[in-house]
Amino acid sequence: MKISKEYLNNLTYAFLGCCINVHKELGPGLLESVYHQCLIEELKYERISYSSETIVPVNYRNIKIETNLRVDLVTENCLIVELKSISEMKKIFEAQLLTYMRLLSAPKGILVNFNCLNLFREGQKTFVNDFFSELPEK
Repeated sequence: MKISKEYLNNLTYAFLGCCINVHKELGPGLLESVYHQCLIEELKYERISYSSETIVPVNYRNIKIETNLRVDLVTENCLIVELKSISEMKKIFEAQLLTYMRLLSAPKGILVNFNCLNLFREGQKTFVNDFFSELPEK
């Protein structure tokens, strides 16, 4: 299947709906690992394909560099997700997500923080990169 901006936007909407369902059920303040596992169950329920704790490869001058980089979730092989449950978002988390997006050549990513009162307003931030602008509209 060819990925389009419309497809990615619909996937983003569906994914955030899953996050909101988990947040409604559990509320804020739990460990990230709890939200991660519950979100996986929600993705299964919604039939959204995903991979969890995906290793992020680093190639430098045709040499595979061993790192411990792991992205929390990759949904439908195109949307990168980094999960948090923290009191304050820091710029380093954005850099982390953008690094994963670039190394995996992913057009879109979402940073989700479950430790907030309103997940939709204050608990998520979406990022796009150059790959997104090159995608067809539909």
